[in-house]
Amino acid sequence: MGFTDVVEQSDCKHLLKDIQMRRKIEHRITLRKLVMFFALLTLFGIIYFGYFCSDNRCSLSYNPKPAVYSEWTVMNLLSTNITDFKSAKDTGTGVSYNDMQSENQLRFDMNAHDVMVFLHIQKTGGTSFGRHLVQDLDLQRPCTCQRKRKLCYCFRPSRNENWLFSRYSTGWKCGLHADFTELSGCVDSELDKNEGKSIKRRYFYLTLLRDPVSRYLSEYKHVQRGATWRMSRHWCGGHPASLEELPKCYNGTSWTDVTLNSFADCPHNLAANRQTRMLADLSLIGCYNSSYMNQEERNRVMLASAKRNLLSIAFFGLTEFQKLNQYIFEETFNLRFAVTFTLHNTTLSAVYKSLLSDEELEKVKRINSLDIELYNFAKHYLFRRFEKLRAKNPNFKERWAHLGQLPSQTAFDWEKEVETEAADNEVNYT
Repeated sequence: MGFTDVVEQSDCKHLLKDIQMRRKIEHRITLRKLVMFFALLTLFGIIYFGYFCSDNRCSLSYNPKPAVYSEWTVMNLLSTNITDFKSAKDTGTGVSYNDMQSENQLRFDMNAHDVMVFLHIQKTGGTSFGRHLVQDLDLQRPCTCQRKRKLCYCFRPSRNENWLFSRYSTGWKCGLHADFTELSGCVDSELDKNEGKSIKRRYFYLTLLRDPVSRYLSEYKHVQRGATWRMSRHWCGGHPASLEELPKCYNGTSWTDVTLNSFADCPHNLAANRQTRMLADLSLIGCYNSSYMNQEERNRVMLASAKRNLLSIAFFGLTEFQKLNQYIFEETFNLRFAVTFTLHNTTLSAVYKSLLSDEELEKVKRINSLDIELYNFAKHYLFRRFEKLRAKNPNFKERWAHLGQLPSQTAFDWEKEVETEAADNEVNYT
């Protein structure tokens, strides 16, 4: 090896050492940059969480505080323009009335995977309407009913799948008189369980409302006779309401012979504004946790949600307008009933209402103020829908005159006697 080779090897060693040193330095610089980056990121996070997110909403130990809904939020929750409700896909209410009246004609198809879901609010005439659904519809494959069980099989024409989710077709699968919050989170899984398979379905929600004062007094008289609906679950937020959230208004097993004042004075009595509560999405107000927000804000949000859902479902009717209900339902679903809807058993409620003092009547109205506003809202849109449907039908007069008249009549009929609380916790709405 010559001198030149030795020099070249020495230079190569120095060059390699120099390169290795530079890499170490560059690596250290990169580490320092990363450390500085994460330090700045941490500092920024501390500043953001400490100053810009001071309402605890970003806290890792977040405990929801009472929400404060601005007027804009409430108005955004409820648009009073019915044309805004073109689709109900984001409300959890299934196919809306507007969906069904749109140019696409998104109509109920019994041969597909469409299901009617009846939201049965106490003392609104839901028992009679529920019977109409299983007993009086003119169907290709009528429901088959069992008198003793008071349950019907309402299957599609070509297969044994339910097209109706209601008390008389499936039973109280989501709880006794399940409300919107319970049904929207329960129906799909219950039908999957019942039919042994998971199916993508379209849901068409139905409900009835009643004059709030008459409905409230009817519930009062029903409770006075011994009814409690104690089997209701009040499921919300993944669990049923606790006794701390919904204390009982009475001792013992029933509230028999309760006075109207005692009935109205219990702050936990769900009879007050029942229709609004059962139509609203209760998760918006912290379910039954009364400390989630103040009472005024709670009422505003609950009423706004109930109004929105009412306009977003496929059908609603009012107990006092039976023929309108029937006409709108038949035109909406392209189905016909074999009987004409009539209003039953309202005399007793009217008589009891006339016996109230002015003070008692005002008290009932005051504690049901949300339901009164909701009912007036519903009445406006019910007549609006009826007028539009009537204007579309050139043969309306003949159709109206023969409402409920079909060539064939359903042979099956239930006895019309009042059912007891022990039997099924429900009676007609007197």
